[in-house]
Amino acid sequence: MADDDITLGTAALRVLAHPMRLALLNRLRQQGPATVRQLATHFELDSGAASYHLRRLAAGGLIEEDAERGTRRDRWWRARHRISTHDPSASPDATENRAYVQALALTDGETLRRVAAEVVPVLPDEWFGVSTFMSQTLHLTPDELDAMKRELAGVIERYRAEESTEGAERVAVQLQMFPLLADET
Repeated sequence: MADDDITLGTAALRVLAHPMRLALLNRLRQQGPATVRQLATHFELDSGAASYHLRRLAAGGLIEEDAERGTRRDRWWRARHRISTHDPSASPDATENRAYVQALALTDGETLRRVAAEVVPVLPDEWFGVSTFMSQTLHLTPDELDAMKRELAGVIERYRAEESTEGAERVAVQLQMFPLLADET
């Protein structure tokens, strides 16, 4: 069973600075344990590449072999944590921070593309009516952005801490907050 959270250190950031590793980790967190073959098929990878990325995730302490499910033929992998947290201001290595955030943005972009193509067309009206895909541009200082980030994280944490109720489904919550640099033209 996965622990709830992990705060990402430099070594984990280095491992996760690859969009495919993030995608594999997210898949294991959302869908549960899987074999290399299942993951390779899902992500259209050859099994050698999938196996390499899974070994890197394991070396970073993010996933582990699920020995209870494994056989000599198929190794099963599972996530060790439900959620990764990372605060760029808390880590001294700017290079690792930026590489991780770039991989995260690429992975989230691919997730949104998949949702647009596969989920939105078949989403039941009840769920479609309460979903939101919001994009806003605000004018904020770094302190105001930090205050908003902390406030929204508190709201998300409050809902995360509540027990699931009847009729509850897994819901993706993605939050990206970053400055739009002014055009230099």
